[in-house]
Amino acid sequence: MIKIALFIFENMTNYEVTFVSHLLNTQEDIQVVTVAYEERSIKGQTGFIYSPEMILKDIEYDEFDGLIIPGGWNGDYREELQDLILYFKDNNKLIAGICGAGTVYLAKSTALDNVQYTTPIKKWSNRHKIIFGEEDPFNRENFVNVDIVRDCNVITAIGNSFIDFGVEICDFLNLFENNKEKQSFREMFK
Repeated sequence: MIKIALFIFENMTNYEVTFVSHLLNTQEDIQVVTVAYEERSIKGQTGFIYSPEMILKDIEYDEFDGLIIPGGWNGDYREELQDLILYFKDNNKLIAGICGAGTVYLAKSTALDNVQYTTPIKKWSNRHKIIFGEEDPFNRENFVNVDIVRDCNVITAIGNSFIDFGVEICDFLNLFENNKEKQSFREMFK
């Protein structure tokens, strides 16, 4: 059984991960598990309420095969998330972040330091400093100005590319027979 942790947090842009969650949860051998910092209800940007299945600090890292982080404007970045991201990065497990918080959290963990990536945050502003609490965490030398980037086990995307984000995660998990099947699947949603 493949287990993927989906990190949820207050005011996350939940629609960015709904499609990929659906794709993965329809597979018999894949389980998506929602994880959060605390055991409490979490409200996404769409107003939907989520409950975590696990608390981040209680995760047995080796039981999971990947981590997906949605976007959003939330600067609550903690050591237990950093530890999980870096463990997955170092052990060639999937780490995928989309849009604001998704890519910022990966950058803050240093997981993007040695890979190409994308982010919708092309320039770090005062608003970013206020929300995310520090100077620009991105290694700008590795930034690629495209909608989605997959480099090694790291997938990053801008928010409006959530379909391609989902397809790329499925491809990483070998859910397509070949590249033609992947392209054909992607075309169904264009």
